[in-house]
Amino acid sequence: MRKHVLAAIAACSLFIADAQLKTPAPSPTQTLKQDFGLSSVELSYSRPGVKGRKIFGDLVPFGKVWRTGANNATTITFADEVNIGGTKIKAGKYGLLTIPDKKSWIIIITKQTDVTSPADYKADQDIVRVEANTMDMENKTETFTMQFANVKPSACELHIMWDKTAVALPISADVETKVMAQIDQLMNKDNRPYFNAAMYYMDNGKDLNQALAWFDKAVEMQPNAFWIHHQRANCLAKLGKKDEAKAAAEKSKALAAEQKNDDYVKLNEKLLAELEK
Repeated sequence: MRKHVLAAIAACSLFIADAQLKTPAPSPTQTLKQDFGLSSVELSYSRPGVKGRKIFGDLVPFGKVWRTGANNATTITFADEVNIGGTKIKAGKYGLLTIPDKKSWIIIITKQTDVTSPADYKADQDIVRVEANTMDMENKTETFTMQFANVKPSACELHIMWDKTAVALPISADVETKVMAQIDQLMNKDNRPYFNAAMYYMDNGKDLNQALAWFDKAVEMQPNAFWIHHQRANCLAKLGKKDEAKAAAEKSKALAAEQKNDDYVKLNEKLLAELEK
């Protein structure tokens, strides 16, 4: 009797062990978070493989809503307002759906975040629809892939790639208005961001004379900051004030050498060489 009980316990233990077996997901989930504009954008989707199958026009039918991945619904979360296809989209979490076709896809941003089949889709929940032309890729992408590419301060693209087909969704953000509003507000406070404001003006083609005035203020506040002197030299160079730019670069180089920062020593040497041309 005791032997039978022990055998039963052993069999049960084997069953439990099998029930707890963990294997790799056939379509693993990926979550991407990309810093963009003044905040970020996050994407969550599942990644099926080609596995020798015909994908578009077969596994993924043409002309029908696709969850754009496998398993769960694909979602995209904007931490700040963005613009897609001429439509302003408030910060929040949305569903991302597509309708693939041979020459172009419809990319949909929807209020629905749980669409896993065409039957679940409700067109009246669309936020925006964008048509994107398909691009033929020379090399096959075995695993379904989405990624953020061409990321710039106020624009990026969401690339969707599988097999030998790719499409791109442009996304933009109104960074200019928000940064300028911050500058206007912060310049009325005691701890003014002179250096950051000057850099923004210089890097974005704004009033260089105003940028120089702010660099001057930043130097007054931190006279030994070699990086500020270096950027002030760049600003002077852009204004065509070569002699003043050389003096500022020499000052930055000397301060950087004193503080043992070889990178800025080299940056200033490069700038001085350019100013000699």
